[in-house]
Amino acid sequence: MTETDDLLAAALAVRERAYAPYSKFAVGAAIRTASGAIYTGCNVENASYPEGCCAETSAIAAMVAAGERDIAEVVVCAESEEPVTPCGGCRQRLAEFGRADTVVRAAGPRGERARWTLGDLLPAAFSLGDGE
Repeated sequence: MTETDDLLAAALAVRERAYAPYSKFAVGAAIRTASGAIYTGCNVENASYPEGCCAETSAIAAMVAAGERDIAEVVVCAESEEPVTPCGGCRQRLAEFGRADTVVRAAGPRGERARWTLGDLLPAAFSLGDGE
């Protein structure tokens, strides 16, 4: 299994553990860091909408909690007619730890559906130096 397949498998597996009783839209995300480690997250909904967590946010939190800060690649997995991209807030969260050329792949149960770079998805991301 290639590294890319490992990341896709991780996103698919964590998607199965999503807690989405309201939307019925399970999402899994897997992040590979520059060290090669993989961190996963799934969406966790809450009756007090919008207090839930997106899959990407959950994966980023796991990555940061482990002491890592450099996203090399992302896979977001959901079952949908169209490829599912990270929401606007998650795009900015990914940009906090990734680069404009970081690859973001959309996948479903049958594999990869599309890919972009973070720069394509969020061309004018805020950065640490903004507002100084």
